[in-house]
Amino acid sequence: MGNGPSFRITIDQNRFLPVGGRDVDAIVTVTAGAASNADDGGTAEGRAGGEDTTVVVILDCSSSMNWPRTRIAAARQAAVSAVDALREGVRFAVVAGDSAARMVYPAHRGLARADPRSRTAAAKAIRAVRAVGGTAMSRWLLLAEELFRGAPAGVRHAVLLTDGVNQGEDAAALDMCLAACRDRFVCDCRGIGTDWAVAELRRIAEALSGTVDIIAEPGRLAAEFRAMIDAAMGKETADVALRVWTPRTARLRFLKQVDPTVVDLSGRRVPSGAMTGDYPIGSWGAETRAYHVGVEIEPVEQADRRLAARISVVAPRFDHVGPLATGLVLAEGTSDLAQATFVDRVVGHYTGQSELVEAIRTGLAARTGGDPDTATSSLSRAVELAEAAGNQDTARLLAAVVERDEHTGTVRLRSRVSAEAEMTLDVRSGRTAGLRRPTDRGGR
Repeated sequence: MGNGPSFRITIDQNRFLPVGGRDVDAIVTVTAGAASNADDGGTAEGRAGGEDTTVVVILDCSSSMNWPRTRIAAARQAAVSAVDALREGVRFAVVAGDSAARMVYPAHRGLARADPRSRTAAAKAIRAVRAVGGTAMSRWLLLAEELFRGAPAGVRHAVLLTDGVNQGEDAAALDMCLAACRDRFVCDCRGIGTDWAVAELRRIAEALSGTVDIIAEPGRLAAEFRAMIDAAMGKETADVALRVWTPRTARLRFLKQVDPTVVDLSGRRVPSGAMTGDYPIGSWGAETRAYHVGVEIEPVEQADRRLAARISVVAPRFDHVGPLATGLVLAEGTSDLAQATFVDRVVGHYTGQSELVEAIRTGLAARTGGDPDTATSSLSRAVELAEAAGNQDTARLLAAVVERDEHTGTVRLRSRVSAEAEMTLDVRSGRTAGLRRPTDRGGR
């Protein structure tokens, strides 16, 4: 695409179904930017992290941030580090959140441009922040959304730090907030300490196409904030979506991201045509992500060849050049049992990774809920799946929660598990192990 950013789609699947079969599964791998090795000379929205980028730093300043005493000081320093990491010309703001949301910098409800003067002024304002009051995250996010509304089209990215749960408002307020903010900006969430709720921050991050993680020690905050801003500065193309076309007689069973994390996108569909729907997938830089698409088609006959789905990458700023990449999901009926039962290596890998995520979350919920039998069986299965996939990071996190007998292989729950270990396993359970493909096939 000579007038748009470079994207590439690769489709991995077994297109063969038994006669009468209906379910088609495929892994759609999307590669963008320099990582795609494209030779089309395409240009992105401009230099990554440039003038079309807007960043809002949201800092929890509720009273709980005063304990331990190092926490609020570390949070201030992290916010200063985030501002320092912004590139020249980036629009930005810093917001303090407690029972309400207030501007830290600039003082008015607006955006500043990153330059030496504004960075110095922002650092001074951040260091004057004090921790008081409660926690009402919807108000923080709604102020961020208001600020992003004043920014030009482009990459819009927020980073949010909290140490507690959303006690200052009811669940309905957060529901309405996320509905208002969805697809308006991306938000990465970080929880410091162990008094926040993983499910709550995960919900915010998934709704706003961001990431979530734990920062157990205040001393790690500044480096983590700088890393998040560096990642945001690498984004080039905003408001990217997967456009999925299916025949009138077909039904999309599900669409979920499976790499680098597992996130169900099935409920995010925005109609874009009689037989197409767009699924927002946030802002992109030079990176690769994978998606599992499941389609139900009319029963196939012998040698019946069909197009089950057409997957395209689109972005509103580049509508004039059409789809930025396209791949086809195919189906073909066969009476050959070996063909019909063959499991594609990539599909099998990511199906196992999704099962791993479910096993961990089911096991942890059962452990917390006082059901040791379900917890043991689910986490035992998780250990098997992590080892089979070569997911060493998850295997290490599981080892802090369960132990395995070296002789019998039996997995048991550990009697003593720190809150940090359990929360870290929970929050990072959605991270998957990528898979190298020997060849590319099925996309263009």
